[in-house]
Amino acid sequence: MDQDAMKRQAAEAALAYVEGGVIGVGTGSTVNHFIDALAGIKGQIEGAVSSSEASTERLKAHGIPVFDLNATGELTLYVDGADESNARLQLIKGGGGALTREKIVAAASKRFVCIADESKLVDVLGAFPLPVEVIPMARSHVARALVELGGTPVWRDGFVTDNGNLILDVHHLEIQDPVALEQQINAIAGVVTVGIFAQRPADVLILGSAQGARTLTVADAD
Repeated sequence: MDQDAMKRQAAEAALAYVEGGVIGVGTGSTVNHFIDALAGIKGQIEGAVSSSEASTERLKAHGIPVFDLNATGELTLYVDGADESNARLQLIKGGGGALTREKIVAAASKRFVCIADESKLVDVLGAFPLPVEVIPMARSHVARALVELGGTPVWRDGFVTDNGNLILDVHHLEIQDPVALEQQINAIAGVVTVGIFAQRPADVLILGSAQGARTLTVADAD
């Protein structure tokens, strides 16, 4: 089974968590499979809150209404992918550049279901370069601060987020304490969002594998 098939497997398994109303929908290749699968049961939901323009377009193409989060209030469910996850369901996200809106929708949701293929589960976060969204004028200032934290920031040249900001991808980090590093980077002036999702981790992680989809929760790590 190839990686894309594993992503599709995890995405389809996430449909079991859809219980109606308005749901949050993330961004990325695995989420694209979820949106396509969601189209088959779209009559069971009122619509979705999307974390990116790309997902919004895909949802609307399937005839799924897209709402502004300000108009919906708290969401019961958010489904999104990840670039990495540890056993405590703390994540690195933002490879697609939508980390700010993803973090907002995750924070506004009672349950966060993360979908991924099994390669995304790691012992220690940081092999995947950590995305940090920054205000354009602060790019160099933030980069210097990230170097002091032990990382090697690389400007994602030619990329602008849906919010009009820039991305620094931070290489060579071994993130032993994701919560502490999330707080440290958030405190740097000019940082909009860091792609560590540890203060609000996923509640459920569904991993596609050659042996079938398997589900992990934080309790499994205890």
